[in-house]
Amino acid sequence: MIKRTASVLAAALFAASFGQGLLNDVAAAQTALRPLAKPAAAPAQAAPVQQNSDAAPSAQQPDLAFGAFQRGYFLTAFAIATKRAVDDNDIKAMTLLGELYADGLGVAQDDKKAAEWYKFAASRGDSNAMFALAMFSLNGRAGPRDRQASAQWLAAAAKLGHPLAAYDLALLYIEGQLFPQDFARAAQLLRVAADAGNPDAQYALGTFYKVGRGVPQDMHEAVQLWEKAALADNVDAQVEYAIALFNGDGIDRNEAAAAAIFRKAAMHGSAIAQDRLARILADSKGVAADPIEATKWHLVSRAGGETDLELDAFMEKLDPKARSAGEAAAKPWLDAMQAARQAREKAAQQAQQPPAPAKQ
Repeated sequence: MIKRTASVLAAALFAASFGQGLLNDVAAAQTALRPLAKPAAAPAQAAPVQQNSDAAPSAQQPDLAFGAFQRGYFLTAFAIATKRAVDDNDIKAMTLLGELYADGLGVAQDDKKAAEWYKFAASRGDSNAMFALAMFSLNGRAGPRDRQASAQWLAAAAKLGHPLAAYDLALLYIEGQLFPQDFARAAQLLRVAADAGNPDAQYALGTFYKVGRGVPQDMHEAVQLWEKAALADNVDAQVEYAIALFNGDGIDRNEAAAAAIFRKAAMHGSAIAQDRLARILADSKGVAADPIEATKWHLVSRAGGETDLELDAFMEKLDPKARSAGEAAAKPWLDAMQAARQAREKAAQQAQQPPAPAKQ
């Protein structure tokens, strides 16, 4: 049976700090405000404004302001949104104006004006604006960092069903600092986000069902949630789902399918998945035995912090030629990991250095 060791995510889920558990920057808030990706190199120019553009958007009429925004015509989006916000009290237009000022699209970047427009929209019930304000408060934009205000805005947005706000608020109930620790309430909020398709929430709620925390213990439900999150490339969910598949826990046993999912998570850098894949390849469980690949993934997982004495022994018994081939296959991964580690150390050192004095 394959067992799972404690992961970083499990630690973050049950002992998360606010800064780790919540989305880390306002970029995430901006992503939540636009369901489609912004053009990579969109021109900040005006497009011809169609007639009747001052009418509030409806089910019959497309949102011309948002359409212009999506196409990269930020000046046009700003003009239409301003008119709708002022003339029609359009809360979606107000939120869009906050977005434009927050990112400096078509107008000068201005956090205070962005916050003002977000507050106009939030006071009229727009959950996207509430979530944006939560991220502003968390990151100290348009004022001092304020965890309490951020939590309040998250609660308001979550009450209206905003999935990212629900997920972040769930983490606060798990943390138990700004709110009393309440796993049942956290599970309810995770369900809101999970049902909206948030893979992080699906993974976390699956973990709740696995251990029976805040919900009845139900491995079948846990596996269903992990499967959804795994399809969305949540690596931790891929690991849990693959383990369940391999062991037949909450789902029919399928070693071959588990091996494929372990490989996918291994390619994404999961040391746990790399270790499990190495075991599968060494033991020929669900796939053909491949001692070279087993050696490669064992060395990579070991460099990532996994300890596996059985695989150490397996590698020691290998034919020297096979072992050398496995070491050669692992080398590009090990070199890349070393380079990444050095880059992180360098960045940390630079962050600790005092800023250079301004030139006179």
